[in-house]
Amino acid sequence: MGRTVRQKRKARSSRPKIQQSNKPKKQLNPLGNSIIARNWQTSPFVSTRNKDETLTQNYRRLGLLNRLKAPSGGVDKTTDIANPGSSSGGSSKQPLAISSVVPGAVREVRVERDASGKIVRIVRPGEGENPLNDPLNDILSDEDDSGHGNGGGGGGGHDGWDGLSDEDGDDERRRAIKKDRPYKVADDLERMARVPVAKTVRHISEREAEWLGRLAAKHGDDFRAMARDHRLNPMQQTPAQIAKRMRRWKGE
Repeated sequence: MGRTVRQKRKARSSRPKIQQSNKPKKQLNPLGNSIIARNWQTSPFVSTRNKDETLTQNYRRLGLLNRLKAPSGGVDKTTDIANPGSSSGGSSKQPLAISSVVPGAVREVRVERDASGKIVRIVRPGEGENPLNDPLNDILSDEDDSGHGNGGGGGGGHDGWDGLSDEDGDDERRRAIKKDRPYKVADDLERMARVPVAKTVRHISEREAEWLGRLAAKHGDDFRAMARDHRLNPMQQTPAQIAKRMRRWKGE
């Protein structure tokens, strides 16, 4: 099949062929924040950014989010390195978590009534023993029983574990933070956010002071008349805006 008239016309045309470039038109390195840019690319030759991963995955490596809204879909399930078969979507039950299972609404309970027949108290099964299903309650009850058996709850013969000290807890917390945040980018950003920012003082320029002086000389303190003056108020400032500028001009 021969070439069509349109193909011959395009071959003779002096207009260049329009080609769409597949190269991203935005910069790959985020230059808006110095901390992110410093951790995004450590050197001109070695980059911490993985070109095979998306922007969201690269931000997740730094412990950040690229958008505040919840993901609408397409999020891969993260798997544990030690246990590849388990994913973050599964239910991981903590050994020391307190059970929050609410009992059924319909059940049988014992009640105590007074002489007139009114209910004065509801006797629930196991009341006072472990209402929150706390696993530590059994350990504490065993310690109390052993203390009473040894000497009636004396304090001299108790050699049990007194728990973690504050220093041990701080060390555990630091290790957890170091494990979860390898690059400490979030800590640096939080430290930057806590730095107090000096408030910028708004100054009246010379031309603005001259304009406010003409308005005050013509209308006095009538800000509504100043706002309706099309010759002296060409930018259509509202009465509230003119009053604010007047207070700043007078130093109030």
